[in-house]
Amino acid sequence: MDRSGLHVRLQQPAPIPLDAEFACGEGELLALVGVSGAGKTTILRTIAGLYRPQHGQVTCGEATWLDTERGLYVPPHRRRVGLVFQNYALFPHMTALANVMVALGHRPVEEREAVARALLNQVHLHGLESRRPAELSGGQQQRVAIARALAREPLVLLLDEPFSAVDRPTRRKLLTELTELRQAVRMPIVLVTHDIAEAATLADRICVLDRGE
Repeated sequence: MDRSGLHVRLQQPAPIPLDAEFACGEGELLALVGVSGAGKTTILRTIAGLYRPQHGQVTCGEATWLDTERGLYVPPHRRRVGLVFQNYALFPHMTALANVMVALGHRPVEEREAVARALLNQVHLHGLESRRPAELSGGQQQRVAIARALAREPLVLLLDEPFSAVDRPTRRKLLTELTELRQAVRMPIVLVTHDIAEAATLADRICVLDRGE
């Protein structure tokens, strides 16, 4: 089997039915599309280590994060996964800069601020480092969340309905920026969405889910 990229195989009859197998290569964006309850977010949470299915395997490059046949389960904090939640999950009392720095615990203390500033600049937030989430627009909050996800130096980037909380003009701008970003980071990106047009705009491949299958 080709070990590059992300490989996912999941199966269980209940409580959330799953019967899915797919791969996402380096520099590729794969969209998981389906109606609410189809299993999209459960699969994303499984990749991140936040959900443990009854049967399955998740590998990324040479790293194996889940293999139920071998009894292997790597906890979330030990997986090099960047996850952007639907509600962004930013710390409201922290500035944009501090929200990114909190994900840089693996870096020497003296490097963290410079790295965080560079990541915020990469997502077009230069000059907004000192603002708290309440002082940022929905689109700007999403960019902070993406910068924080990238701060973990992930092997894969997971995006859970990233455009659902922004208006249409902001969504168009963010779609363009995500297209630019994926060229820069060159890692597997898995996007969860219920919007087939959005998936068609961004994705190299689309995986349609129906009741976990």
